Amino acid sequence: MNPMKVLSLLACLAVAVMAKPNGRQDNSVNQALKPSQWLSGSQLEAIPAVDDLTIERLENMNLERGAELLQQVYHLSQIHHNVEPSFVPSGIQAYVPQANGQKIVAPLNEMVQRLKQKQTFGDDEVTIIVTGLPQTTETVKKATRKLVQAYMQRYNLQQQRQQGKNNQNNQDYQDQSGEQKNHQRTSSEEDSSEEVKNAKTQSGDIIVIDLGSKLTNYQRYAMLDVEKTGAKIGKWIVQMVNELDMPFDTIHLIGQNVGAHVAGAAAQEFTRLTGHKLRRVTGLDPSKIVAKSQNTLTGLARGDAEFVDAIHTSVYGMGTPIRSGDVDFYPNGPAAGVPGASNVVEAAMRATRYFAESVRPGNERSFPAVPANSLQQYKQNDGFGKRAYMGIDTAHDLEGDYILQVNPKSPFGRNAPAQKQSNYHGVHQAWNSHSNSQDNKDYQ
Repeated sequence: MNPMKVLSLLACLAVAVMAKPNGRQDNSVNQALKPSQWLSGSQLEAIPAVDDLTIERLENMNLERGAELLQQVYHLSQIHHNVEPSFVPSGIQAYVPQANGQKIVAPLNEMVQRLKQKQTFGDDEVTIIVTGLPQTTETVKKATRKLVQAYMQRYNLQQQRQQGKNNQNNQDYQDQSGEQKNHQRTSSEEDSSEEVKNAKTQSGDIIVIDLGSKLTNYQRYAMLDVEKTGAKIGKWIVQMVNELDMPFDTIHLIGQNVGAHVAGAAAQEFTRLTGHKLRRVTGLDPSKIVAKSQNTLTGLARGDAEFVDAIHTSVYGMGTPIRSGDVDFYPNGPAAGVPGASNVVEAAMRATRYFAESVRPGNERSFPAVPANSLQQYKQNDGFGKRAYMGIDTAHDLEGDYILQVNPKSPFGRNAPAQKQSNYHGVHQAWNSHSNSQDNKDYQ
């Protein structure tokens, strides 16, 4: 049977199983399902084709139901270990947000030529973000937008401060009676805090490789050839470094969900072609890998870059509990989801939201964590080893598993004062306004 058809059957079989009378299952979301106990390969072959899963469908399920469904689909796909990856997307779009609110948008294979026209590109740090889910729902779109906005603020802080002062001067006016009108506290005023003044920011550039917009259904997502897709991106990074004559050791590669594994494969390809390792690869809720080549080790792993870190927020939903880097962070411990997330998609994207919060100047150490084997051990203050910080400021000499607690809504970090964090949501109005008006166009 065609492996693409197998995946569609698996998804709908799991839906049908969950729809049985009483709607109850013996397994929990924290336990591996054993499909061999109730399904044979011949039975699977006999199932007729049905509709595919979508991100929207998963968003409409509650967290537990969605997590069980994805667990079942994953374990069913591993029955004979013969679901080979077969989807390698072409025409992947990329964009480079700019401080003036505009974006450089082009197919990935044309982006280097566009970047040559930007004279200062690559002079400082370069962050490359690989999306892993389609930007078709507000949950996914918002998380990606927050991450990009956070980097825009971080890389353009001085310019934003001046812009904020100008905006404040325009707002501070007197009415006809000479009395000054009250106005709401603005982001520029809040940015005068000591935390932001002392933030260790630097200039840089962002590139978003929108792989997620090619993964328009669960089949494409599950059947993605991580190695070949990553190799394409890795070759592109080599081309960018060579043609722009930029240092490779300033590149930070960030991948969301299945994009985390693609980022790891891209970093491996870069090393294979150049003999050098990228500085850092960060995985934001690395996904389960459904389709795997039998003779290839696939997935984000330590060694893909000089430093590899991962944040796991939906390990029994869309994500995986498997250690993926030199250091792995488990907010609230390994679980199907995290506080405040109502479905598996939202739980998966929380990793992006957490990292974005840490990128904002002054919030670098909002997520303190300690090594621990369980959330209970963490809560009892029995964690061992030195304290660390999840996010942009993670020390590159860390190793092992770290656990921390987070808030159910923004600010998510336990060390992030609400007043300080909330003001950042309004920073850089020009880019935000332009971004919101272009979302539907640019993410398609």
